[in-house]
Amino acid sequence: MPEREVELLAAALRRDSADLNLYVNVLWANLAESLPPGAVRVKRRRSIADRVAGREGSVAELDVALGEQRLSLRRDRGRVAGEIRHEVRGIVLSRRPVGLDEWIDALARSLAEVAASNARAREAVERFLT
Repeated sequence: MPEREVELLAAALRRDSADLNLYVNVLWANLAESLPPGAVRVKRRRSIADRVAGREGSVAELDVALGEQRLSLRRDRGRVAGEIRHEVRGIVLSRRPVGLDEWIDALARSLAEVAASNARAREAVERFLT
């Protein structure tokens, strides 16, 4: 995928990041729908009010596995912490904490790489670009 498309994808991924709860929910839904089963996991935090009202709660962590790269985004007390891990057969070879912008760039690059050989990932990329 050309570098320009990767930049456009990163910009599209950043587009709605101001409202973090909405951003993570939309990102999770789009990725989970477009990537292979099991590639996207989400952990939710449910308050008592969420449970009483039957709501799912807010997304606390988003984890995306693309090839040997696993990208995690966690929300904790209104702050966001990103992490990029290199894993081979479930063994973590490296782990690096990153900010939201770097996490989005890494996600865009990984999606672009996977999209080159996977039709479902290509659909995810196209969905973010439109």
